[in-house]
Amino acid sequence: MELHFFKYQGAGNDFIMIDNRGLFFPKNNPKLIHKLCDRRFGIGADGLILLEPSKNEDFTMVYFNADGNEGSMCGNGGRCLVAFAKKINVIKNETTFNAVDGLHYATIENGLVKLKMIDIHQIEESNNHSFLNTGSPHHVSFCNEVSNLDVKELGAKIRYGAPYFEAGTNVNFAEQTSEDSFKVRTYERGVEAETLACGTGVTAVAIAASNKGKTKNSVIQIEVLGGNLEVSFEKQEKLFTNVFLKGPAEFVFKGSITI
Repeated sequence: MELHFFKYQGAGNDFIMIDNRGLFFPKNNPKLIHKLCDRRFGIGADGLILLEPSKNEDFTMVYFNADGNEGSMCGNGGRCLVAFAKKINVIKNETTFNAVDGLHYATIENGLVKLKMIDIHQIEESNNHSFLNTGSPHHVSFCNEVSNLDVKELGAKIRYGAPYFEAGTNVNFAEQTSEDSFKVRTYERGVEAETLACGTGVTAVAIAASNKGKTKNSVIQIEVLGGNLEVSFEKQEKLFTNVFLKGPAEFVFKGSITI
């Protein structure tokens, strides 16, 4: 079978995109998905995303981690899928689509995709970290000089350690660089390595920073290894609503591969 695919990236977070409106793709084959995402034996990506039909919305997003297993919400993946949907004429400049964590509204203009994330109403705080779910679970640690950290080693210890264990979590290390900006590096569960960006991760960092009183701003600039992202929100005490993730979503190449 010849599989036609598109490759997209958002701030260096890269994805295989497949138009699966015909529901032909073998979703119950994690070994195949893992191989397609392999950077030496496949196409290479942080994840694989299917664009599928939706009864009431424009489309449905189905996301798989690079390990081949279906994942939780992926913010940059969602933004890239919006750009892909526009490219294949499923949408024009705005959309509402289904994902594993519910409905998402998004707009696209001049190559920038602004994606609405879920509301956040529960944040677990400790002295040295925050934990919250922004569509995916995230551990956020604020520290100095993130460029000097061994993110893979430190991230893996937290991801597999107490209290997360096998279910795991994504792990973010954040350095504040100004009142409204942060540098962020992320260890991603399912990729089991550091990625160049993580959309739900930078969203978690922005909200955790506000919740801890590190910033009074509601528009936060985030620098990641693959570029720059922006998170905005409205805050009412411990409730964060109208959370948006904004940044580039770029077509890289398309092709076909025999599976």
